[in-house]
Amino acid sequence: MIARSIDGHTTRRRPTMEDVAARAGVSRALVSLVMRTSPKVSEKSRAAVLAAARDLDYRPNVLARNLASHRTRTIGVMVNDLHNPFHTEVVGGIDAAAREHDYRILLNSGSGRPRGEEHAIETFLDFRTDGLILIGPRLSARAIAAAAEDTAIVVVGRLVRDPRVDTVTNDEDIGAQLVVDHLAALGHRRILHIDGGTGAGARSRRRGYERAMVKAGLGAYIDVIDGDYTESSGVKGAHTVLGRRPRPTALFCANDLTAIGALDVFDDLAVRVPEDVSLVGYDDTQLAGLRHVSLTTVEQRSAALGHLGMTALAERLESGRSGSLRHIVTPSLVVRATTGPVGRKR
Repeated sequence: MIARSIDGHTTRRRPTMEDVAARAGVSRALVSLVMRTSPKVSEKSRAAVLAAARDLDYRPNVLARNLASHRTRTIGVMVNDLHNPFHTEVVGGIDAAAREHDYRILLNSGSGRPRGEEHAIETFLDFRTDGLILIGPRLSARAIAAAAEDTAIVVVGRLVRDPRVDTVTNDEDIGAQLVVDHLAALGHRRILHIDGGTGAGARSRRRGYERAMVKAGLGAYIDVIDGDYTESSGVKGAHTVLGRRPRPTALFCANDLTAIGALDVFDDLAVRVPEDVSLVGYDDTQLAGLRHVSLTTVEQRSAALGHLGMTALAERLESGRSGSLRHIVTPSLVVRATTGPVGRKR
């Protein structure tokens, strides 16, 4: 459609529902029925409207159309850190389930900061999304519960005990137990853990490591250094490991990114993995499976976590359920090239 601006230049105007109605020779109300796929329209009228819309290259205003029914069929997905491949793999599972349930997703990031997450949630509420999925949020449980007063919420990767919030988590205790059992079976005793700081699930993984070490009779060797789920914490942790005397023979990182940061340092300094030090990550991201990385890691089924989260949200929205769901996914250990029997004494 052509329109003329006040300075005399012509611009292309997007066609409206009124334009489609005029082209098809029908009322605007009938066009609206067709766009909503109403069964109350004859096939002849439907064909005429769709032909007119095609001729005009008309695209319906989905948001305006759905707001009329108080639903947008959009879901806001807040990712704590877009840099973390685990989070993006969770989004893949959410997107697949959203399509199955006829929802669209809008993506936003909290940039690893609680204030950034608050802003992301506010933006989604402004867009009137039907519900929210928060991946690995660092927001306080109180702030999440407050947001749940305004919209349906599912949290993936962290347990939030509130009846209005559904959660999908990995069993962190089992994941850490698998790591310690594997390394202990290889003869390792000095197993150091780089934790994930304030990241979602980090505290549970640390507790799981400590419990597993005690259970294996290795309580005297518990050794934890602070991290934050990033490569840089792996770099710092690797240098710490190399400076310890006696040196740890194995390193359990809170996630794959941290492990890859440590692996890079070991490679630069000609520290052999796993001959000199064994290395384990957590998440089993696609990076971990690359041939030149081949990282032993805990698989927590990222896509399945996302799929479960979206399915729970859709079910809550459609059924009006008020009670909370708690999905706990059992992890498994994927053994690759970065772990091996303990080497010579140090």
